[in-house]
Amino acid sequence: MTEFQWPWQYSFPPFFTLQPNADVRKTQLDAWCALVIAWGKSNNVSQIDVAETSSLPVFKNPSISRALPADSIAVVLEELAKRGNLEWIDKTKRRGYLLWRSPAEWGQQIYAWAQTTSRINNVCTLYEINQGDDTADQEFHNLDGDILMKALRALEVSGKAELMDFGDNQGIKFL
Repeated sequence: MTEFQWPWQYSFPPFFTLQPNADVRKTQLDAWCALVIAWGKSNNVSQIDVAETSSLPVFKNPSISRALPADSIAVVLEELAKRGNLEWIDKTKRRGYLLWRSPAEWGQQIYAWAQTTSRINNVCTLYEINQGDDTADQEFHNLDGDILMKALRALEVSGKAELMDFGDNQGIKFL
């Protein structure tokens, strides 16, 4: 995996202060959302805890002694939620899933893998899908367990899979 490449804005001090002009702020929020999503994807960050956001490298750049203030981080997170890239885990909005793909998109990717590897009408354990050797080269390998379940439920709702319980283990049959 290559080191994350920060965009030019990350080294531009005014980027760390949300601007009052509506047009400039919209452009700035677009850039912040793109940055958080790209950083999360590159670093496999699937959950964000609001209490820890000010310490995340995406929101602070020590090389220019700048950090996005907590109230501005909250604005960025709400914008991500509006765009469907952050799904709050609880009603208090203390933790959220960072989604660079929707659960339905993850589900489609998993289903395409199942088709390519001749797993239609076969049962796979969730371990096989998430951590098995056969998925090591797939983007969904080691996907957050909760996001994986949302993806598989999306497949189930679309009639492409059936979730199964085996006591202490879970599996899915691709249809």
